Amino acid sequence: MRRRGVIYDTGTVFYGSGGGGIPTRPKLDLAIAERELQIARDDLHCNAVRLAGSYPDRLVRVTECALALGLEAWLSPTLFGRPPDQTLRSFVAAAEQAERLRQQQPDRVVLVLGSELTLMMPGIVPGRDFADRTREAFTRIKAGDHSANDRLDEFLGRASAAVRAVYRGPLTYASLIWEDVNWDRFDIIGVDHYRDARIKDRYTAMLEPLLAHGKPVVNTEFGMRTYQGAASGGGELGVGIADLKTVGLHQLPLVGRFVRQRINGDYVRDEAMQARELTETLAILEAAGVDGAFVAEFVTAAATTNDQPRYDMDMNAFSLVKTYQHGKGMTYPDMSWEPKQSFSAVADFYSRHQDQDQDQTARA
Repeated sequence: MRRRGVIYDTGTVFYGSGGGGIPTRPKLDLAIAERELQIARDDLHCNAVRLAGSYPDRLVRVTECALALGLEAWLSPTLFGRPPDQTLRSFVAAAEQAERLRQQQPDRVVLVLGSELTLMMPGIVPGRDFADRTREAFTRIKAGDHSANDRLDEFLGRASAAVRAVYRGPLTYASLIWEDVNWDRFDIIGVDHYRDARIKDRYTAMLEPLLAHGKPVVNTEFGMRTYQGAASGGGELGVGIADLKTVGLHQLPLVGRFVRQRINGDYVRDEAMQARELTETLAILEAAGVDGAFVAEFVTAAATTNDQPRYDMDMNAFSLVKTYQHGKGMTYPDMSWEPKQSFSAVADFYSRHQDQDQDQTARA
């Protein structure tokens, strides 16, 4: 597996039906981002990072940090919940910046033309928000209605043409496994392919049509939450086990300071399960012949851990590290987080492949 990656969120805004957006990372210290990317390179043994975010300036600056560290940077502008025309404009603006960076650092910039747009962007299927669109999409699929795919194809056609006019580097799209994408428009086939009990018996088979194209296939996003039952109940997708009311209230100015985010029931933390599921999936992807994979995700800054299970928002996080609301970690005293078992598991897997790549280079 040539690309050993992790997703790094620079701050993504999910817009709801009312127009208001909830940022995943309201603030970002560039020095901290650079340090975290350095750790991803040196200790997690990544050679690629998928940089996601809704703030263009912030996204570009973090991409510059990644490139300076020698990482392959997958620039992923994420404008979830915005209309198609606005989304398209954001892609073109990102493409112009990606081309500037590509000229400075040839062969180490990839542009991701959106992610899971059937669900994340209004206009492909009806729905006021992500949850509405998800229900509508699956209802239509079960009924044999594939008209949404025609609308997705039309948008990707317009978007790829507009982006190609200003960007000369590798282009991909982070698709849903069931989206029927015209991959002739793209250099790399990207798919967000999660693995849980519902599809474990056909996880690899679902990749075979993509591998048959003969282009590099990269799992652009997969992960596992950190509680018992996440691997079997399908809760690793969507909003998971967060109490959405408290999450929303916590984001409000002034009032939010008095509302604690919490999860929506009684759950048991299980770092070992998360670590096991991630490494099993990586091994399966490698055996299937994918070109690379991006684990979701390095850090989920807003999902802080807590000794009280009801307030341990990290159980709902895909992250490889657990974030403290106050204080610093022990492994990295300059960071406000501590690696989870999954960090070490993924690092061990990537390290073995790094050593294999070095051995092959030496023999060549």
